[in-house]
Amino acid sequence: MDVTVHTVNAFVDDQAGSAIGGNPAGVVLAADGLGAEQRQALAARLGLSETVFVDASAIASRRLAFFTPTQQIAHCGHATIAAFWLMQHLGQLPGGVHSKETIDGNRTILIEGSRVAMEQSAPTYTEIATGDPMQQVLDALQLQADDLIVGRPPAVVHTGNAFLVVGVRSRERLAAIQPQLERIHRLSDTHDLIGFYVFCLQPDMPGRHAAARMFAPRYGINEEAATGMAAGPLACWLHDRLGMAPTRFALEQGRLMPHPSPSLIHVSLDIGSSGIERLWAGGTARLAQTQRLSFDD
Repeated sequence: MDVTVHTVNAFVDDQAGSAIGGNPAGVVLAADGLGAEQRQALAARLGLSETVFVDASAIASRRLAFFTPTQQIAHCGHATIAAFWLMQHLGQLPGGVHSKETIDGNRTILIEGSRVAMEQSAPTYTEIATGDPMQQVLDALQLQADDLIVGRPPAVVHTGNAFLVVGVRSRERLAAIQPQLERIHRLSDTHDLIGFYVFCLQPDMPGRHAAARMFAPRYGINEEAATGMAAGPLACWLHDRLGMAPTRFALEQGRLMPHPSPSLIHVSLDIGSSGIERLWAGGTARLAQTQRLSFDD
């Protein structure tokens, strides 16, 4: 069987110069004929952090199934942006309001020009307890307690997927983190996380709010260049825990990786009488490669 696979870099940073940047996702359109084992094998062969398989849907614009190199996950931000951007780019979808069906329900998608945004749910927060649980987090990131933003402990934030949001007080400390991947994996299992989203409030470019790094070894991702499903929780944390007034955030990621891939994620919060009611994480993308891959039926 031959399968056409597009590599689309999502959340590219248009101010990053000539580098394409962003986070590459595999995109397989019209994937209805592929079974779960074939999808997993193809995702492992590609070796990208996520590959998305796009199927027809009776209840949404498309059904999306996301696979890391090791397993299927419910949602993926950058692969969602990549898939809907590609379908709009190829003339398969117009701009406007769309939706995706996933194994965890439906989500609304907005296409406005070259930018795609996806809906996330209202946040829930679970603070990391002081004492040994906090020390385990610090040890996993090789941090000291005084490296953290004062008075704002790490918290598990869930807006569709769960991430541990950890704020450090300087860009230099964020850049110097040496993640202990086995420990992060173990803690991610314990807290049922996708991964650790570590950030500082000193972004590289003016007009932006934070810079972040994301580690998800539980899902075969040592470090990821852009994570829309984690940027949403971070924006919520900045608004609710740090008291930042904006409802629109611009978040950098990927610049501090060992092999930098500059990325920019925009998050918009919908605020109601009870607080954040939902949010939108989005950005733009570029097509990097299209290839035909063969494997046994």
